[in-house]
Amino acid sequence: RPYRCPDCPKAFKNTSCLRRHRQLHTGERPHACPVCGKAFAQATNLRQHQRVHTGERPYACPQCGKAFTPSSNLQLHRR
Repeated sequence: RPYRCPDCPKAFKNTSCLRRHRQLHTGERPHACPVCGKAFAQATNLRQHQRVHTGERPYACPQCGKAFTPSSNLQLHRR
């Protein structure tokens, strides 16, 4: 892991992983919600947040049909 963080002991396999990690130290949040203005470090988190406004719940339980916004909530539900 040749890409070391200058702010902590962590190291990463490529520059994009290091850049994403460094946002934790800098507080950079370049992805803002156009509806409410809440900002996120990663675009994927913004996309998930936008489902709050749209009501989209794309992850449905195949057994009971209950739907969830993040897939992690479906995984917790299925346990």
